[in-house]
Amino acid sequence: MGFRMTRQEFEDAVGDALDEVPAELLDLMDNVVFLVEDEPPDQDPDLLGVYDGTPLTERGDAWAMGSLPDRITLFQGPLQRMCEDREELLEEIAVTVVHEIAHHFGIDDDRLHALGWD
Repeated sequence: MGFRMTRQEFEDAVGDALDEVPAELLDLMDNVVFLVEDEPPDQDPDLLGVYDGTPLTERGDAWAMGSLPDRITLFQGPLQRMCEDREELLEEIAVTVVHEIAHHFGIDDDRLHALGWD
């Protein structure tokens, strides 16, 4: 069953997780929006979050001309279902935020795993 939050509580928790990211790191992020959706795509029902964009390590000189913002989306449903209480959910939200920010900086899942960010 998991631990449930209202959408506003969940969005506030995402904002709190972002507040914990060092300001120097957030200042390096470029053209990124954070979103919350109820559920991930049907083909990946357990997906907790996703980075959709061009990592900083892959951007060329002409990248910014007319580019839409990169998107980091957290999926409320699967995050809630995997957590038994509020503290666990807040921790998973924070881990997912860091995980997706890492993708913006060009860090792939294998490297994140090696660093202990599963």
